[in-house]
Amino acid sequence: MIKRIYASALVLAVLLLAQAAGLAAQDFGFGFDETEPAAAANNASLLPFKLKIGGEINAGLQIFVQDLKDADTAETVSALDVISGKLNFSASGEKADAHLGLNLSAASIGELWDKSASLGNPTYTPLIIDEAYLRGYLGPVDIEAGLRKLTWGRADSLGPLDVVNPLDYSDLTNITDIMAMKIARPMVHVTWGMGDFSKLEAVFIPNFAGHRFARDGRWTPSQFADIPEIAEAGILGRVNERFGAMIPPSLLPMLPGLQTQIAGELLHYFNGFSINYPNTGTINYFQSGLRYTTTIGPADIGAQYYYGNLFRPGFTIAGVDAFIDDLGMKILSSSPPIYSDPSLLSPRIEYNRYHQLGIDYAQVIACFNIRAEFAAHITEDLAGDNGAVKNPFLAWSLGFDRSLIWGITANIQCNETIRLLNGKVGDNPVQDSEAGTDATATRLTMQVSKKFFRDNLECKITNIWDVEDKDCYIIPSIAWTISDVTAELSAGVFAGEEAGELGQYWKSSFVKLGVTYKF
Repeated sequence: MIKRIYASALVLAVLLLAQAAGLAAQDFGFGFDETEPAAAANNASLLPFKLKIGGEINAGLQIFVQDLKDADTAETVSALDVISGKLNFSASGEKADAHLGLNLSAASIGELWDKSASLGNPTYTPLIIDEAYLRGYLGPVDIEAGLRKLTWGRADSLGPLDVVNPLDYSDLTNITDIMAMKIARPMVHVTWGMGDFSKLEAVFIPNFAGHRFARDGRWTPSQFADIPEIAEAGILGRVNERFGAMIPPSLLPMLPGLQTQIAGELLHYFNGFSINYPNTGTINYFQSGLRYTTTIGPADIGAQYYYGNLFRPGFTIAGVDAFIDDLGMKILSSSPPIYSDPSLLSPRIEYNRYHQLGIDYAQVIACFNIRAEFAAHITEDLAGDNGAVKNPFLAWSLGFDRSLIWGITANIQCNETIRLLNGKVGDNPVQDSEAGTDATATRLTMQVSKKFFRDNLECKITNIWDVEDKDCYIIPSIAWTISDVTAELSAGVFAGEEAGELGQYWKSSFVKLGVTYKF
């Protein structure tokens, strides 16, 4: 039944796209017969606004290399995976305009009937909506309200100041398209034009949604997939720390057997439990910020303040010591077998509050288009010893783009975060969400491209390299564009340490072929 619904929705989507393309070809004649151009023009002129319809239709196939090696685990490819599209409507009047953008893909259409696609968080924007907002013009002030994507900062690739919208990491095949990865959020956005070169922006978001991650399948991050093993190791480590002082030496020989028993009980418990995410849809999770930008001589500069929640959650388990105390009492008062009580444990996910103070700078120097950002993030753990709250940290980015020889263009950017008070971070991952992680995280993004045949053919290679993790993601592509049609062949290769943020997806390397028609 669901498959028939999906198929019907796909057919309807294609018909809408085809109709929209027809409207675009008719210069928005609204279906009037071509033999009556005067009547069509007169009726169109009666509208109090101008209507524009655009979008794109995509047809493509994506093949994962691992699926070719292991047919038993290969995912089924359906028509919903081959065809997708976008549909954009905009209406503009004298004092206001409106925009509606729709994503028509397997994930977005499927989410209409499958609530789990939103990862159980009602604050996520439905995947089928790209953006939907109204904008009013009041002299030098613009006011926007609705589901919106904003870009703050000047970095080309996710700089530290771009903090308004969470990102969708449930599919890493489009990681180079930052706007496609952004998740629109309900917000009020006000812009005040202060002269020709300066503006002040204010944003208010009534609730919060973190980054979207896959919960199952090939794109599930190890931070979620390995929770049972992380929890088991962390709790057993704490057992070793405390039992030596809790039980008599005569009972110590039973400890190895007891650890094995506890490990089995914990693994069974954590394989069956579900983590409860906090309800971030309330006003208690509001976000707000101010941003000022101006131009001084040849330099563009900006400064901003933002108050919100970190997009990446922290995982800890409360009640570990109470759990161990209960075990100790049972050891002293009972004889084997001794069963633990996992109900005393309370796994939790938290999105930490923080204040951000940031500045940015951009200027062309010696043919290098330079961009830089710096930000300080102040969390509630000012002492650095609260395991449930991430430590304060600094973040910076520095990048440039430049035309090289033979028409080759290079774009390079380095991002880094630096954790403060690192010496206060604990070493048990169930009691400190930052345990076992590096104090710094450095990512280098490099893109080299070259165009041929009057810019119709573009060859490009992107490399994302995480320095501390010693892994990378290499994305070569070649695209041929003729008028409104683009054919593209691309690939994605994950390499390096399997424990790294990128290297863990080494089985998800892929080849993709697609054709896109824009109208």
